[in-house]
Amino acid sequence: MSNPTQTAKAKRHPKSTPPAKKREKAEHGTSLSTAFQEIRELIVHGRMSPGTWIVEADLAERLNMSRTPVRAAIHWLQREGYVIEHRNVSKSRMIVAPLTKEDANELYMIIGRVEGIAGRGVAELPKAERLEIAKQLTKINDQLLAIADGSGNSGEIFELDRNFHSLVVRSGAGTRLLTLHSAIEPQTERYWRLYASSIIKNLHTSVEEHERIIAGIISGDAGAVEAGLQKNWQKGAERLGHVIDIFGERGSW
Repeated sequence: MSNPTQTAKAKRHPKSTPPAKKREKAEHGTSLSTAFQEIRELIVHGRMSPGTWIVEADLAERLNMSRTPVRAAIHWLQREGYVIEHRNVSKSRMIVAPLTKEDANELYMIIGRVEGIAGRGVAELPKAERLEIAKQLTKINDQLLAIADGSGNSGEIFELDRNFHSLVVRSGAGTRLLTLHSAIEPQTERYWRLYASSIIKNLHTSVEEHERIIAGIISGDAGAVEAGLQKNWQKGAERLGHVIDIFGERGSW
């Protein structure tokens, strides 16, 4: 026999579908880093488009954080070039940095120098290690070649190219160089992700540049590997520049 009190409570509180689980707030001390990383990811992946106004309150709600770490993260992103201050006659606002040809040239030149130093480190490794790295790089490059020939998945271009360069950096860079690379690489990724589909016709050229880098690693020619990586990024900037000339600088006025 049921308890009348329990029955009454059940009627007052009928069963219902539980609400969607709200994202847990970041632990104290990690919220700034979390806010920076997640806002940066939104920008890099194009979910916050170049030129977009940044509304602090909206971001705080989206990330389920207080406005304090979000505000600090926005200023951090400004220092690293992801966000800029846009001024007009009456006020100023923060916006997602536009993608410009000038900015792309500077970023590609910087990352080319950083990766070139890492490449020297790879070329100076013992021969057995170099050959194993070269084998892995060749496998990645062959997949890029398949895409260039029309038999691969073009949607994998970005990830494959990044894997190629990441393998070189991880294999030849020290702690400080890795830190420098991790700071600059996401900024170049913004350009790659938004413009990669328009560069596919030049993929054969990029594959050939990669082959010269691999050849330098196999032979242990540090100068050739360094020069090859720098040239790959330099030519990449030129190819990107042609695309920007056609489609325009995103987020610019």
